[in-house]
Amino acid sequence: MRKLLYKEMKLTANPLSYWFITFSAITMIPRYPILVGSFFICLGIFYTYQQVRECDDITYTVMLPVRKQDVVTSKYLFVLSIECIAFILCLFLTIIRMRLLGDATPYVTNPLMNANAAYLGYIMLVFATFNSVFLEGFFKTAYKIGKPFILFCAVATVIIFMGEILHHIPGLESLNDSSNLNVPQIVILLFGVAIFNLCTWFSYQKAIKDFERIDL
Repeated sequence: MRKLLYKEMKLTANPLSYWFITFSAITMIPRYPILVGSFFICLGIFYTYQQVRECDDITYTVMLPVRKQDVVTSKYLFVLSIECIAFILCLFLTIIRMRLLGDATPYVTNPLMNANAAYLGYIMLVFATFNSVFLEGFFKTAYKIGKPFILFCAVATVIIFMGEILHHIPGLESLNDSSNLNVPQIVILLFGVAIFNLCTWFSYQKAIKDFERIDL
């Protein structure tokens, strides 16, 4: 598995998958829909799967002395690696923004989503959607990527709009607090982490079953 994952990272991966991790820096931009950064990170991963399809990487990989389940596992681990690195960067930048810049005027008066614990929870929801909608959808055919990605875009758009709307509802203003951690933010963060873990695990199990049935 270690060698197969190394292949994914060094041979299969499109360089844009790594470059698009830098969109985590959108976390620092005031008066901007910062959750869009998580979508761009997923878009970077999508370019790898576009390359997988064009280069027929799936056929090449299953011809190696590995189980079909290992093929799915290595590709999921690659995606999780990108998502984890991006999330850690967003977490680090969110801490900086809350602790050092939380009282800065551009953030205090920001009508759009601020970087805080709730923002991190929404990121996990976007990643969960990518894993459960796009990844699982890809392994149904191991070829088609258009329909799963369009469906992911639709759901991710709903999550982004939800994140921008919720803190404008009376009683939920604390979701957009730029400098203080509070219970509603923690609830969304914990909810996002739980959904990410559940969606990723179940989509992984479903992807294995679907891929085993494909006659390559």
